[in-house]
Amino acid sequence: MEENSRHTITLRFLAEPSDVNFGGKVHGGAVMKWIDQAGFTCAANWSGQYCVTVYVGGIRFYKPISIGDLVEISASIIYTGTTSMHISIHVHAGSPKQQAKEKTTHCIMVFAAIDEHGKTVPIPKWIPKTGHDKNMEAYAHRLMDLRKTIEDEMKPYL
Repeated sequence: MEENSRHTITLRFLAEPSDVNFGGKVHGGAVMKWIDQAGFTCAANWSGQYCVTVYVGGIRFYKPISIGDLVEISASIIYTGTTSMHISIHVHAGSPKQQAKEKTTHCIMVFAAIDEHGKTVPIPKWIPKTGHDKNMEAYAHRLMDLRKTIEDEMKPYL
């Protein structure tokens, strides 16, 4: 498989009645589960390893998803460390009868590749090639800096 095709995945499916919340829209928890599944798939595909979620940050729900909407979740590697992968997740949804889909959710996830003993293992380095890829890698670096500040702020309360 070509490297470019391994750094991004898209899951597509219909939002089902079992995903509904009390307000009649898709439950935020269902969306977060789908995001985790897409992130895991992207990380495992890139690394060739079992992966675990290390961090989910900046999850932003822009608009609700309706039951029956076609949901598209795109997950892309935007930065790799030695054993971890930063993945940008975008959720779009809309009527399956129309081509146009609207952005409903965005977040960044970090996954670590692990072996059968639960120890982290090295992964292939992702090298950004396009201007967009380089911007996304810079975005990942800015978020890493912000996470350090947030973690320092949270320490007294953990």
